[in-house]
Formats: sequence, structure tokens, C-alpha cells
Amino acid sequence: MNSKKTLLILAGGLGSRYKGLKQIDGILDNGSPILEYSIYDALEAGFSKVIIIVNKLIPQNYIDRLNTISGKVGFELHWVYQEKKSFVPQNFDFAEREKPWGTGHAVLCAKNVVQGPFVMINADDFYGKETYQLAAEEIDIHISGSQFGMVAYTVEPTLSGNGNVARGICTLDAENYLEKIEEQTSIRKEGNLIMYTEKGKNTEISPDTLISMNFFIFHPEIFNALEIYFNDFIKSDPGLLQEFYIPSAIQRMIHEKKAKVLVKISPSQWMGVTYADDKSSIKDFLASEIKKNRYPEDLWN
Repeated sequence: MNSKKTLLILAGGLGSRYKGLKQIDGILDNGSPILEYSIYDALEAGFSKVIIIVNKLIPQNYIDRLNTISGKVGFELHWVYQEKKSFVPQNFDFAEREKPWGTGHAVLCAKNVVQGPFVMINADDFYGKETYQLAAEEIDIHISGSQFGMVAYTVEPTLSGNGNVARGICTLDAENYLEKIEEQTSIRKEGNLIMYTEKGKNTEISPDTLISMNFFIFHPEIFNALEIYFNDFIKSDPGLLQEFYIPSAIQRMIHEKKAKVLVKISPSQWMGVTYADDKSSIKDFLASEIKKNRYPEDLWN
């Protein structure tokens, strides 16, 4: 098996709450979007292959930009389009569907390009350089066909002051293996409390509740399960807005004892953009990181 550590970036979402292509929206004057900071951090941690899952809305000039950076810096770069027809049976009619099939399908689309253990991330989340160093160590020590990894964050620093956020609330066993991810889409701050609403009922959670921000460390063995599960999803005749999510697939793998997921708490601060007004916070954060000499002003010079 190819030993290159691989970074798989999910950049195929439509970003409806952001009102634009936040995957490639430059943060500072250097024009680099968050995903380039993720690539920079991963390269520093020893990763050498990058796969980006995109939709047809990503402009060619951005693809050309990153291809040029890849050639200049010297890392392997692949672009994979999340086509709605990929891995869908020929007799299934999806002509009316507009949304992508979801994160589980996005990962599955990379099946033919991944040869070794890989980290999966969201394009619009900043995870922090120490998180990639932790992931590289996990790949070297723990990741196998039956054991994956996940880096979790505490919920409070991941909230937005501009509206509700969706987060996967994690339950771990005594040995820090994942038991359950419970997706909640209405997590928000109300005064000094953190709340979510489910079926009309408000529930308070602790600020240090562990949540998933879609930073997973996988072995290629996951593709076999994803293909089976996605086929089952299609057979269920999903509605036009239903999606096949990676946490649901992982939950099923755990239930079927196909894999265990060891959870580590991130040593880094998470930053991200759910809403357009979130951009100012990460802009200030990255500017302060540059002042601390943790990043150059221009990432690629």
C-alpha cells in the first residue's frame, strides 16, 4: 500500500447559509482560503498528497491557482468532482435532485484516488497545525482496517454569534472510543447557556461537551462499507433533501463491529465560517497567527 499520508478535503457543498463559495473565499490579502491553511499545516506534519472533492461551481481559475501552488511547493494534488451519478445504480432516477448526496458520498467519490490512510476534513474549517501533527502520529501508530481515528473539539469555541450551528455531539466509552455521534442542527448560545432544540424541547449542554467537526482519520477499508451503505441509502428511495452523511456511516460501522474509532481531543483552536459574518473573526485570528510567526504572510512564498 502507498505510504503517502493523504489529506482529503470536502469542498463540494453549496454553502447556502454563507451565501457564496466559502470553500475558496480568500480570508486575508494573500487570497488564501481556509483550505490552503489546512494544506499548509498538513504538509508541515508530513502529508504529501491532497485530494479535493469539489462541485462544478468551483471556478477554473481557482483550480489553476492551486495546481500552480502544487507544482511550486511539490505536493501531489488531485481534483475529484462529486457527481450525482457516481456510485448510483443506472436505473435510479435522480433527475429532480439539486443537492449533492452528502459527505458520505463525497468521501466515496475519492475511492479510486486514495491508496493509503487519510485524513478527511471540511474545506471551510480551520483545525490548527497541532491537529495535523496529532493525526500524522495516529496514522503511524493506530490506524488500520478495523481502527479509525477522530479528533474532537469542545463545543463552546465552535459556536457562531451569528446563528445556530450543526455539530455532532459525541459519546465515548471508558477507553475513549466513539460510541455515538448525535447530529444536532440548532446548537447556539443563549445568555451563558449552550442549548439545542429537538422535537420542540430545549436541552442544555456543557461548554466542554465533545463534538465532531468532521476531522476523521480513515483507512481505505472504509470505502467497502461506504459503497454498501450508500447503495442501501439509494434503495431506501431518499427524499430530494435527504443526504448520506459520513457520521451515519461511521455509526453503522461501529454498530456492526466493522471498525472502532479512537477519539483524541484537539490540542488546537478551531475556527470556521458558517455565516458570512463569521469571516471577520477568522480574519483577525489568522492575522494574529501571522504576527506570532506561525504562518508567513503569503503562505506559498
